[in-house]
Amino acid sequence: MPDEPVDVRLVALDMDGTLLDGDGRVPAGFWPLLDEMTSRGIVVVPASGRQFATLRALFGDAAAGMGFIAENGTLVAHRGKILTTDSLDPAAVVEFVQAARAAAADRDLGVVLCGVRSAYIERDDAPFHDEAAIYYADLAVVDDLLDVEDAALKVSFFDFDSSAGAAPAFARFRDTHQVVVSGPHWIDVMNAGVHKGAGLDRLRARLGLAREQVVAFGDYHNDLELLDAAGHSFAMANGHPDVHARARYVAPAHTEAGVVTVLEQLLHR
Repeated sequence: MPDEPVDVRLVALDMDGTLLDGDGRVPAGFWPLLDEMTSRGIVVVPASGRQFATLRALFGDAAAGMGFIAENGTLVAHRGKILTTDSLDPAAVVEFVQAARAAAADRDLGVVLCGVRSAYIERDDAPFHDEAAIYYADLAVVDDLLDVEDAALKVSFFDFDSSAGAAPAFARFRDTHQVVVSGPHWIDVMNAGVHKGAGLDRLRARLGLAREQVVAFGDYHNDLELLDAAGHSFAMANGHPDVHARARYVAPAHTEAGVVTVLEQLLHR
């Protein structure tokens, strides 16, 4: 925890493993803090691999006054307006989907093409569909992902065994694109230089805020750049060791409402 009071103007929050509790819910204690921060002019920004539509639905009416860094930084929005998107070259999308199809010959692997208008899957079995629907509220089943006519923000791969096991299938794309392990089962591929931290920098610049006015929380590899972009960065106690190494401070675990605990101390000291 910082020794001196912090002029908090923007709070960036990863969702899974960070703000959300063990059941995937927003802790009850966060809602009054969200109202307080909004009334004080503090911009609250969920920063997630989740879809923009999913994040808006999670926060209900409060979403109208919030910022969002969605799809791991490929879409940035504020007060209901999309500010920036970063879409993949269609030829790259073909490569990623074909690589996933080849990898699926040996692994239980599903693919989500994450577009601006919706997310798309071609596997329609219940286990994969239900898993994808957690993160993508606007989700369409199509016959062929390569026939989708929508700008692709990222392509996500879900491995029912582990993302570590699936990673070698997509390692060759690291030379040209951002390949991020977003969780124990998810891998995301985006344009090079696109990540949550870049999204945070874009939004902060739009709002005219200084880096030291930003507080960020995260727990996994796709949060590293987000923490780098904040003046005051917190790794969750349950976070990956690499995240602990990059953050300035440690918050209690997400199962203990760690974000709520830290924000109450920062806002009320």
